[in-house]
Amino acid sequence: MSPRWNPNPDVRTGRHVVHNLHVHLAFVTKYRRKAFTDEMLTRCEEIMREVCQDFGAELKQFNGGEGHVHLLVHYPPTVQLSRLVNSLKGVSSRYLRKEYDAHVRRHLRGGRFWSGSYFAGSCDGPPLTVVRQYLEDQQRPV
Repeated sequence: MSPRWNPNPDVRTGRHVVHNLHVHLAFVTKYRRKAFTDEMLTRCEEIMREVCQDFGAELKQFNGGEGHVHLLVHYPPTVQLSRLVNSLKGVSSRYLRKEYDAHVRRHLRGGRFWSGSYFAGSCDGPPLTVVRQYLEDQQRPV
């Protein structure tokens, strides 16, 4: 192999696409209630890892606090981010409510575990200023 060839394990290829898509997701509990314990966060990570696998995505990193979680997900371009988020929140809510019923009832009232909103930010690659400069430097045909 050529010495210049250092394959990046994050760059995936499909039949007609080469991609490297990462997203930072953040979910908060309903009314930002402090509902999570360390054990619940560990279980939440397991659940979300399985959901990501079902979508052909990979949960690269997970962490959280008493009232929120952060995820770094590497996903293929065939995945609609809103559907992935909907599944992550829906499935985790169902399992966490079922497995930690007494604890969840004490901290969260009503029928929802997660807030309806979420944060999604694209990650990886060069900063926007570098991309803008690259695009400006392209030679247009005359």
